[in-house]
Amino acid sequence: MDTKASHPVSDDSFSGRRHVTTTTTGHHGNRPPKHGVGGRASLTSLPPASKPRPLPRGGGRVRVAMALSRAERFVKCIEVVEAYIERIREVNPLINAVVKDRFEEALQEARQVDQLLAEGRTDDSLEKYPFLGVPFTVKEAFSLHGMPNTSGLVKRRCVIAATDAIVVGRMKQAGAIPLGVTNCSELCMWFESSNKVYGRTNNPYNLQHIAGGSSGGEGSVLAAACSVIGVGSDVGGSIRMPAFFNGVFGHKPTTGVVPNDGQFPIAQGVRRSFLCTGPMCRYAEDLEPMLRVMAGPEVHKLKLDENVSLEKIKFFCMDHDGGSMFVYPVEKEILQAQKKVVEHLESDLGVQVQRVSIHKMKYSFQIWSAMMSSQDSDGTEAQCFTELLGDHGKPVWPLWELLKWLVGMSSHTLPAIALGLTEKVMKLSPSLNAKLVSMGKSLQTEMETLLGTDGVLLYPPHPTVAPRHHHPICMPFNFAYTAIFNVLGLPVTQCPLGLSSEGLPLGIQLVAASYNDRLTLAVARYLEEAFGGWVPPGKA
Repeated sequence: MDTKASHPVSDDSFSGRRHVTTTTTGHHGNRPPKHGVGGRASLTSLPPASKPRPLPRGGGRVRVAMALSRAERFVKCIEVVEAYIERIREVNPLINAVVKDRFEEALQEARQVDQLLAEGRTDDSLEKYPFLGVPFTVKEAFSLHGMPNTSGLVKRRCVIAATDAIVVGRMKQAGAIPLGVTNCSELCMWFESSNKVYGRTNNPYNLQHIAGGSSGGEGSVLAAACSVIGVGSDVGGSIRMPAFFNGVFGHKPTTGVVPNDGQFPIAQGVRRSFLCTGPMCRYAEDLEPMLRVMAGPEVHKLKLDENVSLEKIKFFCMDHDGGSMFVYPVEKEILQAQKKVVEHLESDLGVQVQRVSIHKMKYSFQIWSAMMSSQDSDGTEAQCFTELLGDHGKPVWPLWELLKWLVGMSSHTLPAIALGLTEKVMKLSPSLNAKLVSMGKSLQTEMETLLGTDGVLLYPPHPTVAPRHHHPICMPFNFAYTAIFNVLGLPVTQCPLGLSSEGLPLGIQLVAASYNDRLTLAVARYLEEAFGGWVPPGKA
């Protein structure tokens, strides 16, 4: 059940030692020209982010000590929040990532943090409020009290959240300060974040390229240094594709550990086992503390406190899915980046990375599609996408919507209409679907057996770097590289690996067996140290 979380700064009984984890943010300089949604920008990438003032570094990211003592307070919470707000105002006209802000409320909450600190309320309660004063953003598909919750559906453009999604409430209770909500694709079912409510989100490394989807607003806003951390969701790669395209970190947890309640559309039937809510951020070390807060009491299943010895991990590597006829070949630079990871692991850790070929991965798209439309154990069917498009009204007729779209009269995006058509086609062959579901369950067993309790698979996140706008419609099934792991229920961490020759982010997926999230998180931290992690957009 959703709850409206009160921010801990409003609790008079609160006292504690505080910190804010932040990063380089820009808040000086000339404003870029403002452009309407889909307008032509004069820049292909963003102005570089610059620090608002000298800040101490530690652990690979900028760490602001808030309340060790008054003398050690490097920066006030209000200054941190103001810096991020200024950065959003500077670049959001270009990237269109934040679709609704709550700046006034965020500033008031920051003042309350500073007031508490000024009163000298310091003790050992940092563990209770680990994110006090940390600015964060939320995918618009999640309920954030007082913010819109449309998921890009025109019929919901007047819907305002009266409560907080569980994970959003937990982040607020941990002290984090929400700055606003970010864009997504229509009903969160496409890998370009564009809809008829808010328009299109752009990639901060090149505004002519996509930010990914469906958590594309989060990927873009984080890469552009407009937020510290973000909340995303993933049913086919919706955390990992935006993380890849925008050069940040994202984690799809083991199925069922982090609650999905409080987002629209909410998964039904078997999709409850495939949809995952998870953290997105610029720095790998932020993934685990976010996951702890978001998972709440279920976090014990992940055994995050157990030490991970990288030298004892069994590493496996696959360069591609085996040659699916539905999916583009993996680009050379993505393969080269993965090869460099293999070489570094072997030379630095002394491990042997084993190359594997898993035949069933060739059918990733077909398996995902069949399992997404299958019945769960009690016979409940997943809600049809055409019903979701109707939003409690009559289901949308996709052929009629396509005709309307051709003459500019549809309120839906072309990818959403195409998905509705695809869904109809998939139901024409129940026997084939049953065979594919069986294949998926067999693949899940094969993967769990291969990875065991100490294995990590290296796998490409996508066949291409971030495509240009509108190009995904010509390569609609490329998301299969991420989607397959949703129906397998495995934890996956998306890790950046620098930039391509075009200046677009490269990256890799790190996959482990169920409940072994700590392995992929540890490897992500290691690879960030080795390959540099997030690269600021606009950096020469």
